[in-house]
Amino acid sequence: QVQLVESGGGLVQTGGRLRLSCSTSGSIFIINVLAWYRQAPGKQRELIAQITSAGDTYYADSVKGRFTISRDDAKNTMYLQMNSLKPEDTAVYYCNAFEGVNNRHVWGQGTQVTVSS
Repeated sequence: QVQLVESGGGLVQTGGRLRLSCSTSGSIFIINVLAWYRQAPGKQRELIAQITSAGDTYYADSVKGRFTISRDDAKNTMYLQMNSLKPEDTAVYYCNAFEGVNNRHVWGQGTQVTVSS
């Protein structure tokens, strides 16, 4: 079973940067896709970036050009580099892993990102 732990959230001013980390443990060999989602108050959780085991990436239009997803398999860690942050990026950010063999999504506990104007 896969476990996920996020870190790196916090408070930053508009235009600032943060890097989120997602540490994976357990049966990580069954992970097909790692992703970052976010959920702002009163809104649905949305997919903002994902990276496959082959290294293919996807970004939502709202973060494209500002955020970069990456993974360090030697450290069993995924990252989200967030630059040029805006107040509308304020949300709880969740790490997600898709276990293809189990057809199951695993979630981390979430980390708060707050961007002040």
